[in-house]
Amino acid sequence: MKISLLISTYNWPDALDLVLLSIENLTFKPDELLIADDGSTDTTIDLINAFKKKSSIPITHVWHKDDGFKRSEILNKTIAKSKGDYIIQTDGDCILHPLFIKDHYSLAKKNRYLFGSRVSLNEETSATLFLNKKVKFNFFSTGLNKRTRAIRISFLSIFYRSKTELSKKIRGCNISYWKKDFISVNGYNEDMTGWGREDSELITRMINKGCVGKRVRYCGIVYHIWHPPASKTSFNKNDQIQKDATLNKTIRCKNGIDKYL
Repeated sequence: MKISLLISTYNWPDALDLVLLSIENLTFKPDELLIADDGSTDTTIDLINAFKKKSSIPITHVWHKDDGFKRSEILNKTIAKSKGDYIIQTDGDCILHPLFIKDHYSLAKKNRYLFGSRVSLNEETSATLFLNKKVKFNFFSTGLNKRTRAIRISFLSIFYRSKTELSKKIRGCNISYWKKDFISVNGYNEDMTGWGREDSELITRMINKGCVGKRVRYCGIVYHIWHPPASKTSFNKNDQIQKDATLNKTIRCKNGIDKYL
């Protein structure tokens, strides 16, 4: 099974730099790294090109012109270029635990997606990261919110059973799924623009298809760098799209990845 690590980013190269540094520290490397760039106009491209020169991991950077928050679109475009069988997904502001890939890989099963939480780094601690390039944390590190999420005791994850219900803990910064399952529901719904619900709407349709979900707990750890909250002006619209997918038991969205395949 080939693994594709997928990172979404937009105009925050300082944070992406830390994420890339944490990828270098992974004990179990993905077969490829995919960077979905929602229109960065800063030094992101220079950072990625520099990382390509020193990394042993094949890297694909997919960019489109900035046209507002089009995360669903750029993720579809990027996954369409992926070569892996299994997608492990995070964001460009989430530092990975060295065993992050190994944990998702070890729990991957047919017809199942995985979802984990994130350890939140507080504002003060986050501000210092860019100077000291710190990418290693543990339960005892300072500046952690929801500290128990930093505990890694992987065998405890067996007590979290697979479920058919949608969890409120779905976060696009810590999910994984089979590419064939993603394609079968036509990927992300590009009618969803602006922040909110695009990940849970995708998972809703996977559930409608028959996939089950398992929470990745006490393993699969990511550390989220603090930033001001995103605009929620599109949340109600996106929330209604997700509710419709649930009510209508929608499996395939109409405006999805198929146009790029």
